[in-house]
Amino acid sequence: MKPVTVSSLREMKRRGEKIACLTAYDYSFASLLDRAGVDLVMVGDSLGMVVQGHDTTLPVSVAEMAYHSRCVARGVQRALIVTDLPFMSYQQSPQHAFASAGRLLQKGGAQVVKLEGGEPMVATVRFLVERGIPVCAHLGLTPQSVHQLGGYRVQGREATAAERIHRDAKMLQDAGASLLVLEAVPSELAQAITQDLEIPTIGIGAGPHCDGQVLVLHDMLGIYPRPSPKFSKNFMHGATGIEEAVKAYVAAVKSGAFPGAEHSFHAS
Repeated sequence: MKPVTVSSLREMKRRGEKIACLTAYDYSFASLLDRAGVDLVMVGDSLGMVVQGHDTTLPVSVAEMAYHSRCVARGVQRALIVTDLPFMSYQQSPQHAFASAGRLLQKGGAQVVKLEGGEPMVATVRFLVERGIPVCAHLGLTPQSVHQLGGYRVQGREATAAERIHRDAKMLQDAGASLLVLEAVPSELAQAITQDLEIPTIGIGAGPHCDGQVLVLHDMLGIYPRPSPKFSKNFMHGATGIEEAVKAYVAAVKSGAFPGAEHSFHAS
């Protein structure tokens, strides 16, 4: 099968074909996910929590992201690799972001870099894209801002907040973002944004109407020792092994069976 690219993801959106995405942090799991049909492998700074045992993603460094991304890249033949820019690696300036992103592409095998934030990040997204670095934006619950947000809470439930997120989404697209992750936002808001944008949206706790879905691998396998979020589902239930569970996840995303109403949030 042909490798997945940002262009082919956009074509999947046009066809109405759902995009299946999972996180991975090492060679073995990345290879398994690739064989199981995952379209997009995300090397998330969530590794700070599920791999390193921190309470937040904030302690993760660029060097650690590059290391785990490099491990993942060795296991992937088809899926697109999106790697997170960690906290303090891109907020200072577009130039700082370019140096960090270049390291993830050059040393980590990343094909797209992901950063969090709305309007304040528009100039940075444009700066990266103009220099040949594909960007995945991230709105809604942005884990690197967990202390400012007052915890891991649903975002955009009030009309004013929803309007801001929607406006930011269009600004990020106009700046050149290739993808947009929407995390923990009302299903109605995610649907409106998805319909309004030409670029694919990837939801995590954003309801069934996004162009694709992503979960943290350790949550969907039920191996993270702390409570998993409401929007996750343990696909190991009823599966005879990990690869079967991942294939079940891919099939559920592709068919629209996941996420269900129990995994979604709604506006106030």
